Amino acid sequence: MINENFVFLGAIIYLIGGGSYIWETLKGKVKPNRVSWGFWTLAVMIAFAAEIKQGVGLPSLATFMVGFVPLLIFISSFVNREAYWKLTKFDAFCGLLSVIGLILWYLTKNPNLAILFSIFADLAAGIPTLVKSYKFPETENWHEFITGASNVFIGILTLKAFSFAYLAFPLYIFCYDSIAFVLIKFRIGKIMTKEVA
Repeated sequence: MINENFVFLGAIIYLIGGGSYIWETLKGKVKPNRVSWGFWTLAVMIAFAAEIKQGVGLPSLATFMVGFVPLLIFISSFVNREAYWKLTKFDAFCGLLSVIGLILWYLTKNPNLAILFSIFADLAAGIPTLVKSYKFPETENWHEFITGASNVFIGILTLKAFSFAYLAFPLYIFCYDSIAFVLIKFRIGKIMTKEVA
């Protein structure tokens, strides 16, 4: 494994990608789904707190960044009225699932269950963005997702143990961000729609 100080490199990489997303949000080019970005902040910060409680240490900075950058994106979506995605009943349903995940975490008080329910809450909040990335990739920015995946991948490489507490959340984020990156960068939904037509 690599030196745990490399998590600072991952954090910087992710800030650059997140900065690109924020800039395009402020210009109105990118339209964040506020359900996803708002709940991502909350769910990830719970996972971060659970990792700290479990003694993960400096590598948990990668998880923290996965909550901090979405907070900045969520806030930036209120600056430009053009920079938001209209919420649907599906978004509200996913938001409700995310709240249920957070309530389950609160009721258990178990750090490993907190991480598990944070993953559930994060995924429930993120489904609308994956759907939007598939259908409307032009309203997203792939830089944020590839740098997010890079951030947690570097974090994973710094781990000294491979238990659930150490690995579960970063591995989930790596998979989610990689899928979002592919959907947006390669416009998979647009390609699939053309092939069906």
